[in-house]
Amino acid sequence: MVNDPVGDMLTRIRNGQQRRRNVVQTPGSRLRASVLDVLKSEGYIRDYAVSDLGNGRTEFAIELKYYDGKPVIRSIQRVSKPGRRVYSSVGELPRVADGLGVTIVSTPQGVMADHVARERNVGGEVLCKVF
Repeated sequence: MVNDPVGDMLTRIRNGQQRRRNVVQTPGSRLRASVLDVLKSEGYIRDYAVSDLGNGRTEFAIELKYYDGKPVIRSIQRVSKPGRRVYSSVGELPRVADGLGVTIVSTPQGVMADHVARERNVGGEVLCKVF
């Protein structure tokens, strides 16, 4: 049993890139799918596929992205953890590398990148930072 599903997925991505894997597997959930949708739309991963394992369980196969042999994701870190949740209003959303990176935020309108949250004028829980 995993206490922090999003943190587990981010660690699998980080470890897969260190080992130069093309695809990493992770258990499926709606929150993980939302985070993967943001990573895909921002261009940090190629794509992900969902496979059904039966008994209502699913698994994601995440295709990692490389450019000139180096991982596109330079750093990916969890901000809000189960022991310490981090919430931010729209005016205080953190910027990663002066806007070159992305902060993924869980808002009442769904999981989205920080620039989209600023456009929609909503804050929420800061899930992770990607650069």
